Amino acid sequence: MANFYTDNKDLRFHLKHPAMEKIVRLKEMDYREREKYDYAPHDFEDAMDNYDRVLEIIGAICAEVIAPNAEDVDHEGPTVADGHVTYARGTRENHEALTRAGVIGMNFPRQYDGLNFPMVPYVMAAELVSRADAGFANIWGLQDCGETILEFATDEIRQEFLPRFNKGATAAMDLTEPDAGSDLQAVQLKAHYDESGGTWLLNGVKRFITNGDAEISLVLARSEEGTSDGRGLSLFVYDRADGGVIVRRIENKMGIKGSPTCELVFRNAPAKLVGERRMGLIKYVMSLMNGARLGVGAQSVGIAQAAYEEARKYASERKQFGKTIDQFPAVYEMLTLMRVRLEAMRSLLYETARYVDTYKAWSFIAAERPLTKEEREDLKNNTRLADIYTPMVKLISSEWCNRIAYDAVQIHGGAGFIKDFPVERLYRDARITSIYEGTSQLQVVAAIRGVTTGGYLAQIREYEKKELRPELDHLKKELVSLAGDYEMRVAQVVSAGNNELTDFHARRLVEMAANIVMGYLLLHDAQRDAGYTSSAELFISFAVSENRVRSEYIGSFEEKALGLYKVS
Repeated sequence: MANFYTDNKDLRFHLKHPAMEKIVRLKEMDYREREKYDYAPHDFEDAMDNYDRVLEIIGAICAEVIAPNAEDVDHEGPTVADGHVTYARGTRENHEALTRAGVIGMNFPRQYDGLNFPMVPYVMAAELVSRADAGFANIWGLQDCGETILEFATDEIRQEFLPRFNKGATAAMDLTEPDAGSDLQAVQLKAHYDESGGTWLLNGVKRFITNGDAEISLVLARSEEGTSDGRGLSLFVYDRADGGVIVRRIENKMGIKGSPTCELVFRNAPAKLVGERRMGLIKYVMSLMNGARLGVGAQSVGIAQAAYEEARKYASERKQFGKTIDQFPAVYEMLTLMRVRLEAMRSLLYETARYVDTYKAWSFIAAERPLTKEEREDLKNNTRLADIYTPMVKLISSEWCNRIAYDAVQIHGGAGFIKDFPVERLYRDARITSIYEGTSQLQVVAAIRGVTTGGYLAQIREYEKKELRPELDHLKKELVSLAGDYEMRVAQVVSAGNNELTDFHARRLVEMAANIVMGYLLLHDAQRDAGYTSSAELFISFAVSENRVRSEYIGSFEEKALGLYKVS
């Protein structure tokens, strides 16, 4: 029986990362729930075995149910009638299968009917589902809405909504509007408190809402009259059963067609305030978006894995000039670079997930007891790393996902341009990853802080300190040299004191940092398993050439040339 988890050795490799012992201990708070819940782990080995078994179940469902449904879902898509959405038949089957398996909301605490999984296995599950059908991943993954309710809502709201997810409730984050896309400070959907009914009422329009007709939605709305910026926005939770919202239309999209992207009309829709007034965008949505961006990272890796598998299979079967095309250098070079990029972005994804896991675990512990000085420092450090790595992983994984999907179509030749092969759909599905939850340009804006504050360089120096086998030393020397060059170019740009110049070179500097980070991650993978040595060597060679181009461009660039790039 096909299984997307067991057929990919990289997943178990990352699941067994040495940092997991600490993460699991913190997440399980020293395994204190083992007497209260019969499915709670008794120790680290028990927890890891549980993660492995659940991922194997999800991997089987992905391979045997979701992936076979993907083409029909893409063709059929969702429909809207009488103001509400009906999923495609295959989407309904997918959702029922994962609901029966009890793996929706798997990262929620057990008191809310979750499995209390850390982010690492949860992100792995998201990768698996995305490999099977990227559009369905948006429905299954709840877009981090449940996590946001868990972190910021009252216990009353948590008790009301969180247990419903394990029973199959869907979720949506209703943020964007016709005149407020990436600029969420411009949100105008109105929220006013109805004294007579003792509830908040929402009025207005939302647009481009992924899975917009979900049963439970988090809605960003303007609660403070007379305001026009982010300080007037609050976050609300809306229950579809209460009425007041209709779907005006479903967008006809290029890809991820199984996931309905909706325009919504709110007419006195009752809702409940999440957290404090005026903190909707400033605090809660920023956290929500970070979680969603990690999800897009997983989605990107999943799509890239699917595209690579299809390209590899086709190239091994397609014969031209008397031999299979994977024997031609032009093709096997493409396949190898696809695999190496995939391994690099996956290592970055799970490194980021580990930082998120650690800071979230400390945050929940801090709500119960005071942290020691060392614990507070660990919380602070992992929060900082999660903040700078999240936009990096979203940028790199989504851009490379598009590149890998492009190469997969190219390897198929003309066959890749027709709907008889899955790569046509994967190519279309990939395109959204670098657009939603913040475009690549916005990820650069977020990530440049890690450049200018020295955050990336500081972590690179930490990577440098790790001991390696002697046979890996020559690769480490290459990365040390790249880091020195990167440090020089950052200093050159920052010392100019021109914010426009910094913004102009921001992407080049972020990508230079990312290449060094991923080089070290693959090198450390090779230290744990010699089987990753060739990938590390190939990627570092790639990083050297890529960073050289960026460095030379920055070094020779003159500020006066900025004007040449401005649109007249």
